[in-house]
Amino acid sequence: MKKYRYPSTLTIAGFDGSGGAGIQADIKTFSALGCYATSVLTALPVQNTMGVRKIYPIALEAVADQIESIMDDVFPDAIKIGMVHTPQLVITIAQTLQKYKKVPLVFDPVMVATSGHKLIEEETITAMIDLLFPLADLITPNMDEAGILAKVTVETLEDMYAAGERILALGCERVLVKGGHLEQDTLQSILFDKNSQPEIFKSKKIKTKNTHGSGCTLSSAIAAYLAQGNTISEAVSLAQNYVFNAIEQGSDVQLGMGNGPLNHFFNPQKQIKYELV
Repeated sequence: MKKYRYPSTLTIAGFDGSGGAGIQADIKTFSALGCYATSVLTALPVQNTMGVRKIYPIALEAVADQIESIMDDVFPDAIKIGMVHTPQLVITIAQTLQKYKKVPLVFDPVMVATSGHKLIEEETITAMIDLLFPLADLITPNMDEAGILAKVTVETLEDMYAAGERILALGCERVLVKGGHLEQDTLQSILFDKNSQPEIFKSKKIKTKNTHGSGCTLSSAIAAYLAQGNTISEAVSLAQNYVFNAIEQGSDVQLGMGNGPLNHFFNPQKQIKYELV
């Protein structure tokens, strides 16, 4: 009798009880794209579509134990890291992951929520750069986060190019500077790679406030496509298309009083099965 396996994906991220961002968005995205979703909770933000009210920490030992529990059993084909809001949490995640075989890793340096609420402590940035950047195959900051990392103002496409080069110089392999906040009809994101020229990904801007969790969704979609064996460039292109459609299909929905979620399940894929050899 033949045996099969699912492409397995792991999200290490914060909670969103309103369901649009964080670990919930990641699990929805992994599942919608045919992957098997596992998760590790890093923090418990109290939030809804209006914004973040408070952040409750998760014990560091509990985070390490969660990671080891998954890595020892349902070993992932790709990992997405999201909200890590303290230096101690960064250290815990990095040290725990280094015990295991390297797999494709996407790090979304969550610093600012869609609502504009700053989610990260200043001293955490140095720890991220020192410990998580070297482990990541791709960093996915939005324009605000790219500005924080590069220590420059990022408002235009030219600013994005300058910030991307600065972030690459911090020691990461690749960085995708997301242009969702560009004030123009065609949005552009730029993929920077140490070993190749920058690559531009374009999409039409959709007029909607339902973009809560779009960054989480993009990074987890990239991880899902990497788990399926795509290259970084292919995964980014496919993920950008998925997020565009998820925003478009959810653009006319009223859910909550603030920034609503994407429609993650506009076209759900069947669970992928690979034959074991």
